Amino acid sequence: MDYKAIAQQTAQEVLGYSQDTAGWKVVKTSLMICGFLFPFEKKITVSSKASKKFNGNIYRVEGIIPQSTSKLSELLYLPEHRVTWDKSLKVFNVVHRIDSDTFICHAITQSFAMGSISPRDFIDLVHIKQYEGNRVIISSNSVDFPEYPPSSNYIRGYNHPCGYVCSPLQENPAYSKLVMFVQTELRGKLSPSIIEAAMPSNLVSVILNAKDGIKVLRNTSGCACHPKSHSSFLKKK
Repeated sequence: MDYKAIAQQTAQEVLGYSQDTAGWKVVKTSLMICGFLFPFEKKITVSSKASKKFNGNIYRVEGIIPQSTSKLSELLYLPEHRVTWDKSLKVFNVVHRIDSDTFICHAITQSFAMGSISPRDFIDLVHIKQYEGNRVIISSNSVDFPEYPPSSNYIRGYNHPCGYVCSPLQENPAYSKLVMFVQTELRGKLSPSIIEAAMPSNLVSVILNAKDGIKVLRNTSGCACHPKSHSSFLKKK
């Protein structure tokens, strides 16, 4: 399997989603407080439309995070950071490194929707790509990886092309606009109505948790984030 080619294609698809303004329907909004010295409110917006990849929806989630794009992007994918803030995950481990910007991870989710959606596990190909204007796209797509076959302990879910688009906030480059695209096939015997009812609130929680994660990392000595540190991380043995 040509993982590099899949990673490049997935990044292009996520970029395309970020440029697509047609057909989105707002399904949930929520307010969050941004800023430390001078707090202000910003809206989180969840929109959806029918996915072209499977019989379900693709979701677009937008919010403002009080952190620079480079530091935010590391919070979103470095395992030692991800598991500290993302309450939707039990496990997030890199299981295979392809190059400095591309790797395969194994993730196990928590149950959600008050336990009506049980934990899933995923094998995802993750790719980090920087664009002009200090924009970073972290894209992911589920792949087959023989070393991690499906287990009887979890239903194996499938992520169609999804990811994060992080870009400096135009009016304040010290903050970031975060746009998240999710089109997850949870599989199992779930009713589509259960998924559609639960997903928007779950996605809002991801943005809120990321904001809280930034706050925690600012107060720890381990937040040695800088734009190029993902390369050194991925080269470690």
